[in-house]
Amino acid sequence: MWQWIKKWWGIIRSPAKYFSLGFLTLGGFIAGIIFWGAFNTGMELTNTEPFCVSCHENNVYQEIQGTIHFTNRTGVRAICSDCHVPHNWTDKMARKMQASKEVWAWITGAISTKEKFDARRLHMAEREWIRMKKNDSLECRNCHEFSYMDFTRQSSRASTQHSSSLADGSKTCIDCHKGIAHRLPNMSGVEGF
Repeated sequence: MWQWIKKWWGIIRSPAKYFSLGFLTLGGFIAGIIFWGAFNTGMELTNTEPFCVSCHENNVYQEIQGTIHFTNRTGVRAICSDCHVPHNWTDKMARKMQASKEVWAWITGAISTKEKFDARRLHMAEREWIRMKKNDSLECRNCHEFSYMDFTRQSSRASTQHSSSLADGSKTCIDCHKGIAHRLPNMSGVEGF
């Protein structure tokens, strides 16, 4: 056992061409920590409201200001990333890669004005609805827990829908709550409208 440790310690201490393997390993480890910290910090910065508003101030950000998700009696407020970015790491990274298309569309001018944005609104909304349907409206469920719902304080229609379609899994939040925080696009041709 000690021979094996001595052998590896000798390899780590021995010089490569200019630096020892131990120095290079430690340096790589420290550089990895710095890279990971910078990467994670950058990702978190893209989850902030000021980052989202830097492109969406004149369209969807104004729309959400009139909703209960923005101002309500409890003071709890959802920001863009609460609804549009999954919370677990792998899904968050996948969503960030998808969102790079939206950033590119903004940079190239495809959605840089209110008129251009509205022209593509249905396409972008449908893409978001499909994504939320596939993940069972996970972003909604991060705040709204089905088992905590008080059906007696809901309208009879909402209580019926929640206790049946939501409970049995045949529907998810986004099936009924399209446009909950943003103005709906022209819905002609969309199923159920």
